[in-house]
Amino acid sequence: MSIADQLVHTTVRIECQDAGGQTSSGTGFFFNFCQDSDGQHVPALITNKHVIKGAQIGVFHLNTTGDNGDPAHGEHIPVPITDFEKGWIPHPEADVDLAAFPLAPIFEWVFQTRGKRAYLKSVNREFMALADDLNELSAVEDIVMVGYPNGLWDARNNFPIVRRGITATPPYVDFEGRKEFMIDCACFPGSSGSPVFLYNIGSYANKGGGISLGGRVKFLGVLWGGPQHTAQGAIRVVPIPTRNEPIAFSRIPNNLGYCIKAEKLLAFEEHFERLLKAEKAAKESGDIGSGPETAA
Repeated sequence: MSIADQLVHTTVRIECQDAGGQTSSGTGFFFNFCQDSDGQHVPALITNKHVIKGAQIGVFHLNTTGDNGDPAHGEHIPVPITDFEKGWIPHPEADVDLAAFPLAPIFEWVFQTRGKRAYLKSVNREFMALADDLNELSAVEDIVMVGYPNGLWDARNNFPIVRRGITATPPYVDFEGRKEFMIDCACFPGSSGSPVFLYNIGSYANKGGGISLGGRVKFLGVLWGGPQHTAQGAIRVVPIPTRNEPIAFSRIPNNLGYCIKAEKLLAFEEHFERLLKAEKAAKESGDIGSGPETAA
């Protein structure tokens, strides 16, 4: 499977409903934490805190695996979850708009109730662009963003929308002193939580100004928002044209996005490592509790 075909299996469309019945949508992506040489890991779904804020009910769809191990296109299972916001682990830094949802119990539920295994592709630490990787990049790099702008998706096949762009600020520096960078890409509501990837296929310009052959794909970060400008539009009140016309102010995206650098996900890695150590200690002492129930 090509890297492009893998990327479209890294995300899910997150549908939320609050206590008042209002609905919204955003993007989540799969990430494996605490992955070891034996393949053991803690699978999780990552999105922004604001995507799931106030959500009483959440739904996302998981693709299923066919008999040959390939994805069964067109076959996906809705996963409805109540008290949705409570199931998420917020990033420990209040100003970092990230949250993680442990998925192992969900995968078990899918298998036990539907007799199916989920098909997905997860990002992991080895795929992350950390400081050394970022220092090898140029100020302007090609990127792709995978998500659900305005909630759009291929509902039949459970596929996301892929957008293409460039880095708008140098990814090797911290934008405004924060662990962030900007991208020049069409960023609309519903894209929040989308993973952003460095995407070079075939060849790319290296930092020294030369051309390097081969592909280069890395996980750069997570979209959380973007600047907008305001435009005035008249709402025509008819059939009484002599009345004052109320003015509508429309917020229009600037096709720029703010992205949290990939390294900020490492705080979740530390969180899950502590849980796994506590679980191991409990087993060794003979006190077998419920544990984190997150390791695959």
